[in-house]
Amino acid sequence: MFERREVLKAAFGAIAAGVASAQARAQGATPPSPPPPAPFSRDMVVDLAHALAAKPYVAPPTDLREPFESLSYEQFVGIRTKPGAAVWAGENRGFSIEPLHRGHIFTAAVDIFIVENGAASRLAYDQSRFDYGGLKVPEKLPDLGFSGFRALHGRDGGAEAELAIFQGASFYRAVANGQNLGVTARGLSIRTADPHGEEFPAFRSFWIEKPAPGDNALVIHALLDSPSVAGAYRFTVRPAEATIIDTELTLFPRTNVDHYGLAGFAAASLYTPLDRRRADDLRPMVAATNGLQMLTGKNEWLWRPVSNRESLQFSSFVDANPKGFGALVRSRDINDYQDDDQHWERRPSLWIEPLGEWGEGAMQLVEIPSESENNENIVAYWRPKASLFGGAAATFAYRQFWCWEPPISPPMAAATQARSGRAPGGKLRRFLVVFSGDVLADPKKTERLTAALTTSPGSATNIRTFLNPSAKTCRVSFDVDPAGENFCELRLVLKAGEEPISETWLYRWTL
Repeated sequence: MFERREVLKAAFGAIAAGVASAQARAQGATPPSPPPPAPFSRDMVVDLAHALAAKPYVAPPTDLREPFESLSYEQFVGIRTKPGAAVWAGENRGFSIEPLHRGHIFTAAVDIFIVENGAASRLAYDQSRFDYGGLKVPEKLPDLGFSGFRALHGRDGGAEAELAIFQGASFYRAVANGQNLGVTARGLSIRTADPHGEEFPAFRSFWIEKPAPGDNALVIHALLDSPSVAGAYRFTVRPAEATIIDTELTLFPRTNVDHYGLAGFAAASLYTPLDRRRADDLRPMVAATNGLQMLTGKNEWLWRPVSNRESLQFSSFVDANPKGFGALVRSRDINDYQDDDQHWERRPSLWIEPLGEWGEGAMQLVEIPSESENNENIVAYWRPKASLFGGAAATFAYRQFWCWEPPISPPMAAATQARSGRAPGGKLRRFLVVFSGDVLADPKKTERLTAALTTSPGSATNIRTFLNPSAKTCRVSFDVDPAGENFCELRLVLKAGEEPISETWLYRWTL
């Protein structure tokens, strides 16, 4: 017990030294000397989170001195790590770490510790690591700290490329081989889109374990803090055909929290063939995700396309012990986007599998009006029914697949396309949904094929199916009369008699 207290004391001392350094930097004073390496263990981070939750919340330092205090976006992205200056560069470990500079919207200071041989050493700011672009900086800078870090990996023995990035609040992103950054994951969501205001927990410190040569896993520990919750996280990042991140977390609430979200994510959707509110654009679609996929605890596959709405929209999919969910990119053809700069077709799908039973709750989807493709206006997370109670720890675990295709997919026809527009006469809304799958080439399954469609409110008419067995597709078109309402919930599934042979396509039409 004494040794554990000493380890915890040393860890708090290292974090406190980092905070003191940040405060000294903001005031132009000489920061204190860095503490010596401290013993490290996973339990230490859990103990830190527990002890932190027992203290009043203190916001992280955000002050910066010029010229970094008011960086434009262009100036900020112009600050880059010099070639060969990444942590572990040239050591043939398969991974390297690029600390990220503070500035622009990333002003909060985080501490980065490198763990080697059971001891953690704080990574000090080193001016020689960075190329500042056209920015004029003093010849000698104090220890400015970091805003996060980028993890690089050499896949199949090739040159190192971006694998994951942890930067800003509790946000992080990852990619599979050949992809561009897209969907953003959240370590924890609290009161997202709540009338009482959203709270953004933030990672305050990271401990990155130095991998042995030949290791194909990078282990990252993080300490999360917010006015309501402190938490200990462990990320195990494994690059393969998909980049897999196993996330284990222990939360220590400072107070009772009834609205929180696990395994949350956000992505941009400006317009799609289902909702073309910006018609004066040569691109047919601008979206980093095409929809929300969910495998419920009762083994029902749901597919919900997402849209950029005229007004804030909330959707809730009630379930118990979900088996998987995520934000998927189903349109992988550049012709679906016609964008040679952004390459939306190269963005990752993010599939999440809970590890263990999560109990009752609901998948929450928030669709936020947006005028910019740079805004991540589609937000989703699992909201447990059970609250967090102050003083009581709660543990969760889940696995993320940052991938081209999810590790599992519906063993039935999937909705691969959907479009909408005005029906002839202009009073009704016409929809076209295309299902694809091997089952649609099986005459025994399709001889009694029907399209089961429900609407609430309103009604659907002119429901037609166009089966193409050679292409393994079935196109379903229908007209919707919202009966004077400004929204309509749609639910569509293909059936062979009473047996579902497709996933369930869901959509909310809004005026």
